[in-house]
Amino acid sequence: MKKEIKIALIACAALVVLFFGLNFLKGLNLFTTDTNYYITFKNISGLSNSSPIYADGYRVGTVKDIIFDYDQKEDIKVLVGLDRSLRIPKGSRAEIESDMLGNLQVNLLLANNPRERIEAGGVIEGSVSSGMLGKLGGMVPALEKMLPKLDSIMASLNTLLADPAIAQTLHHAEAVSGNLITTTNQLNTLVGQLNKNVPSIMTQANSVLGNTTQITDNLNKQLANVDINTTMTKVNATLDNVEQLTKQLNNPQGSIGLLMRDPQLYNNLNTTMADVDSLLNNLRAHPKRYVHFSLFGKKDK
Repeated sequence: MKKEIKIALIACAALVVLFFGLNFLKGLNLFTTDTNYYITFKNISGLSNSSPIYADGYRVGTVKDIIFDYDQKEDIKVLVGLDRSLRIPKGSRAEIESDMLGNLQVNLLLANNPRERIEAGGVIEGSVSSGMLGKLGGMVPALEKMLPKLDSIMASLNTLLADPAIAQTLHHAEAVSGNLITTTNQLNTLVGQLNKNVPSIMTQANSVLGNTTQITDNLNKQLANVDINTTMTKVNATLDNVEQLTKQLNNPQGSIGLLMRDPQLYNNLNTTMADVDSLLNNLRAHPKRYVHFSLFGKKDK
């Protein structure tokens, strides 16, 4: 009899442990007193009992039961147990969200309403969030429109890559790169040599600058010794003489002015020069007509 009682007690204890263990695995804690609320959905997207509920990323409860209206007169009601300390402002919503692995959770979007709140047993409006997968699904039509263009671009790229000119261009580019490397090395060598010669160049430059400074000082001293006023007086006197000479040349009453402007005088001079030239020519041709020299006296012609 005692053995049967022990077996019965062990069986009851096992059932209790199994009950609490299953509820623990479901995420239900029987030792806490949660506040029950209802969330209505048009579609629960596979939401099940014991799914977690989060508010601002913190877990505040679990799904206890799902009430489906088979007559489809009302929305699907989800019974949830939330932490009693959580205050749900009126106007809050719930949203079913799926992660990349397909796990579902309910996010409470708490409204900013410090005066009114949803009482225990109240109804919260729910919806389904598209999430990352939904956004990717929304991009599918755009991707489908882009596929023909991508195919055309790939075909063009294949045609372009098959062109032998591309290979030649790449070969030339490789040769150019080699030339650039050689040129760079030569430039580095040249710069190194210049760096070595810079001190001597700077020394020579300083020497040249010193000589230039000395020459400038000498010029300044020579200029300081020059009597600028006397020199300018002489220059002005010379310019006055040039001006007077110019006036005399331009004066029509003067000899030079008449010579430069009187055409008759010019013609007379030309005539006189022509007569002189004729006389000289005649003198050369018949010198005996103009010069008579004889030891025995003059003879009549």
